[in-house]
Amino acid sequence: MSRAPHADGRSGSIRAGLALAVGLVSAAVLLGRAPSSAAAGTAPRCSESAGRDIPASAISLPTKGGRVESATFVTQVVSGAAIEYCRIAAALFPMDPSAPRIKLRIGMPVTWNRKAMMFGGGGYNGTIPDITLNVPFGRSDQPTPLARGYVTFASDSGHQAGPAGSLDGSFGMNDEALRNFAAGDALKKTRDAAVFLIRHAYGTGPGRVYFAGGSTGGREALVVAQRWPDAFDGVIAAYPAWNNMAEVLYLGYLTQVMSRPGAFPGPDEQTLLYDSVMKACDGRDGLKDKVISNVDGCNFDPRTLRCTNGVDAGPTCLSDLQIASVIAASNPFSWPYRIASGERSYPGFPFLSGADMRTPILGFGTSAPADPMPATSGYGPRYWDQWVKYFLTRDPDYSPLSVDPRRPGSRLPRISYLSTIQDRNNSDLRPFARSGGKLLLLHGAADELVSHRSTNDYYRRVRNTVGPEQTREFLRYYLIPGSNHANFGTPAFAANWDSLSALERWVEKGRPPIDPVVTDGRSGRARPLCEYPRWPKYRSGDPDSARSFVCSR
Repeated sequence: MSRAPHADGRSGSIRAGLALAVGLVSAAVLLGRAPSSAAAGTAPRCSESAGRDIPASAISLPTKGGRVESATFVTQVVSGAAIEYCRIAAALFPMDPSAPRIKLRIGMPVTWNRKAMMFGGGGYNGTIPDITLNVPFGRSDQPTPLARGYVTFASDSGHQAGPAGSLDGSFGMNDEALRNFAAGDALKKTRDAAVFLIRHAYGTGPGRVYFAGGSTGGREALVVAQRWPDAFDGVIAAYPAWNNMAEVLYLGYLTQVMSRPGAFPGPDEQTLLYDSVMKACDGRDGLKDKVISNVDGCNFDPRTLRCTNGVDAGPTCLSDLQIASVIAASNPFSWPYRIASGERSYPGFPFLSGADMRTPILGFGTSAPADPMPATSGYGPRYWDQWVKYFLTRDPDYSPLSVDPRRPGSRLPRISYLSTIQDRNNSDLRPFARSGGKLLLLHGAADELVSHRSTNDYYRRVRNTVGPEQTREFLRYYLIPGSNHANFGTPAFAANWDSLSALERWVEKGRPPIDPVVTDGRSGRARPLCEYPRWPKYRSGDPDSARSFVCSR
């Protein structure tokens, strides 16, 4: 399937042999200043980019244009090699004078492969992702996109975070900044500005444009596929927080539950739970290796850890209140009212979420939620705290414990509105498929911040909407046992896969992934990368070899 030409003149999934010629012609027409030629490997005109204006007409969504703030050649060691590239910093100007600018960065290599890669962010964003790094779960022994010759670019999504970094939600006080982040408007604005500057620097636009991101960046990857199906040829969406509003309500519910005196399972109790789950379920996939592959087959009852009379007796058991918290975290949370996005629940997390027994699970840190929110309370409660203060109430002094997601009262209309921009839940990806786009969807089964069950749900929705066979023509979803959120800490299985090469082969040569293998970046052991809902079952032989496993249902 070939891609229709884009409005900006970039040819989509046209045969690889024609991509360069089409890009040259389209750049000449649109820019009205076509240089003599711009073959792969041509160095960018870096100094000429400094101070250049970006016209509002180059961006498909409303802005007041932008400007390049700096453009400098640098040489940097990337993937073990010295890479020379033009590093551009630019800003896009908002329509609302009180809204923050969108800050973006572009890396234009001297040896260009005629492709571009956009990176997504994380949390509430607010900082520009490192454009020299790899795609999520990428192999550390393979070159990063910039080292492969890609132009790489990213933005802060339209606001600049304070000391709290990705947990700073204060930008939510401004409507334009909120839409830039939550609805994803900054993604298209950044993409359009970057393509404009690429054309100016090289004399031609990119033949292929890809997107890769995890967590919020994974959500952003699905946003671009849903909202602008012609803008990217291939997308890698890892552990995507696509139903952001639904998860926020779930996090608020757990914040309420675990803030009760004596209800929070501390680090010792979390270790007890983790060890108990491993003892009960590790080996059901044929091998005891601290990786639970048959996640759905792990039916552990935390009530087996109940203290005598249900009263807290230390780290060797769980009290009734702690058991109630664990059950609340692991079960779906539904709300008894309608919100405009149509979402009705969030699926919760499995008991084994997290890195290993030395790392707190469930994304709830080492201390109970409170007001003010402790820095040690974990990512989930702190995310809720910022959302209540700046998205929902727009009152920085408002207590996060004062809003009950089960009974929001007068806050319901605002929650419903926010759901329309935070839940990016359009499962009809047929426009993306018709344009020739390809999507790799990845999630770790031990993710502690974004539930893999949620990604399972989105994948099933796409199959139900598009059709099972039609879905496989453009989408592959892989659930990776033992892998947690972004390989944080010391996960049971630190997933590494060269997804970018797999995506390139699919987009550019029409060859979908066949029997891919994922490796543990720490130990080197390998497993087959099984399409969901299959999982790797041990048969016999070397337990570190992918050949010793079969993808099973």
